[in-house]
Amino acid sequence: MERAVYLRRIVTRCHYMSGTLYLVSIPIGDEDDITFRALKILKEADIVVYEERKVGHRFLARHTLQDKHCEALNEHNEAEMSGVIVQYLNDNKNIALISDAGTPVFSDPGKILVKMAIDRGIRIVPIPGVSSLVPALVLSGFFIDEFVFCGFLSQKSEKRKSELLQLRNEPRVMIFMDTPYRLAGLIHDLAVVFNRDRQIAVAFNLTLPDEQVLRGWPDELYEQINRIHLKGEFVVIVDGKRKASSKKNDWKPILSHACRTT
Repeated sequence: MERAVYLRRIVTRCHYMSGTLYLVSIPIGDEDDITFRALKILKEADIVVYEERKVGHRFLARHTLQDKHCEALNEHNEAEMSGVIVQYLNDNKNIALISDAGTPVFSDPGKILVKMAIDRGIRIVPIPGVSSLVPALVLSGFFIDEFVFCGFLSQKSEKRKSELLQLRNEPRVMIFMDTPYRLAGLIHDLAVVFNRDRQIAVAFNLTLPDEQVLRGWPDELYEQINRIHLKGEFVVIVDGKRKASSKKNDWKPILSHACRTT
């Protein structure tokens, strides 16, 4: 009992000796998806740390928070700025970290900062919000009891195909992301490696007015994407490995407008 009380006092003292690092999720497209809690934290934080100044300032101005003390943390200055932000936290400043869209740290800068905060016993609080992954999964039509996030593959086609070859026998549903201008290249390489072993779904511009989902075989979707010149933010879902006799999800590719999630 005495040891438990002692540990609680240490934790409490640690919290009082430093500020709190909030990892604040923001919308991925539709600005109405911002949460009340996220706005509250952003308003009350001593400093807001965004990824890119132009994008971050525009987001804050939209919510009348343009006068906040702000810092930028991105791939170009992450190592240096993480130390600066930790010092702010040590000075008892509360920090709200946001990315350009979605959840910070996840496929975005911030990992160094989080690791430094953990090592120093600084309190870290996630503020959940919109994510493109779960909507893409549930819209795919696949059986998603098990899935694996494969993230961003190599920018170069040959290396990307080599990485995909290592995943050919992955039994679970796979999730891939990349930059808008590499969509066609990724689908092309999926067609080369998986041929017609796996169906795929491409969730495009989720939460935006032109939101849509393409479903079908990789080679056919590659042709469709090139034909309609599809370009934008996307998530690719690859179906899990099925037995040859399985007929599940054996449907023709269609272009459908997904229902907006609220």
